[in-house]
Amino acid sequence: MEQAKLILFLVLFSAFVIMAHSYDTTSTRRNLGKKYKGPCISYNPVDQCWRCRPDWAEHRQHLAECSQGFGHNATGGRDGPIYVVVDPSDDDVTDPKPGTLRHAVIQKGPLWITFKKSMKIKLKQELMIQSDKTIDGRGANVHIAEGAGFMIQFVRNVIITNLNFHDIKRCNGGTIRDSVDHLGTRATSDGDAIQIFGSSTIWIDHLSMKKAADGLIDVVSGSNDITISNCHFTDHGKVLLFGASDSDSRDKSMHVTVAYSHFGKRLSQRMPRCRWGFFHLVNNDYTHWQMYAIGGSKGATIISQGNRFIAPPDPNFKQVTHRNDATPDEWKKWTWRSEGDLMMNGAFMIESGNPDWAKGYHDYQLIKPLPATEVGKITKFSGTLSCKKGKAC
Repeated sequence: MEQAKLILFLVLFSAFVIMAHSYDTTSTRRNLGKKYKGPCISYNPVDQCWRCRPDWAEHRQHLAECSQGFGHNATGGRDGPIYVVVDPSDDDVTDPKPGTLRHAVIQKGPLWITFKKSMKIKLKQELMIQSDKTIDGRGANVHIAEGAGFMIQFVRNVIITNLNFHDIKRCNGGTIRDSVDHLGTRATSDGDAIQIFGSSTIWIDHLSMKKAADGLIDVVSGSNDITISNCHFTDHGKVLLFGASDSDSRDKSMHVTVAYSHFGKRLSQRMPRCRWGFFHLVNNDYTHWQMYAIGGSKGATIISQGNRFIAPPDPNFKQVTHRNDATPDEWKKWTWRSEGDLMMNGAFMIESGNPDWAKGYHDYQLIKPLPATEVGKITKFSGTLSCKKGKAC
């Protein structure tokens, strides 16, 4: 009898250990669907700059003081008037209707673009955005969905914040107005939610993104000084692409920061996939991937600091990194470093290159990493925020 009790105890204890282990590796993958209902709290420097101010709506342009990383100089439309989008339609891409998003983004000079109400905007063609623009979805529930995505091409100084992107399609192209005094002809779009092409000083913050025909965010063709922060990515294969071609050496000058973001459910790879440039990944939460998290080629420098990586159950895909089209003798020269990262559920990164890389980059605008053990808090409010005027976000 006593032996039977002992066996029962051991069975129950073993089950408890297994459940505890499961909690450590899977429940830490967090359910962002649970809405926080307490007082305003913020855990990263970008959010601490503005989110808990109840007067944020009266001082929207203060957000321009809050960027970090390589895109820290982005001011967007801070120095211009506020333009309020009142109409979600996109019926005429050659002569956009006043009050629409397309009409707003083609104007010359700085504009801070907001939304009068919640809306879904189905873009007929790519949205061509001019320099010195902020697209600010705070205070409304704005979805860019079921049509084309945003194109930031040969411009500078753009901020995009608090928008939902999903179900982005390839579009056939044609004649599109890209400024108030110019019509251009576009080929079939790639189907990216956001493409940054030959542009600089761009800040993307607090976006929720999933399900695009191609990438969620592509940064290509000599683009530089980009920050992507506080974003939430789900339901996609190839998430972020930095540098589109092994033959496009313009991207040697590319500098991109990815910070405080959550790479969530049903993602496969490219978080990001990098070529040529310098990429700083800091305090992100990688809770799901199917193939790998971070990949690259062509001598890309990748510095991973204070991130949390929770590997998938499949033992074949525990490695965080993936090096493309290179022999070990070649990729061992690439500087890929992991500093202060938290590896969970068997996750591991194979480092390479110069362990003293920082000596050559002391003048760079690098975000100082917070402890990786705090990443769950740091990224707790990634994605779009439910902001209401007169209340902290």
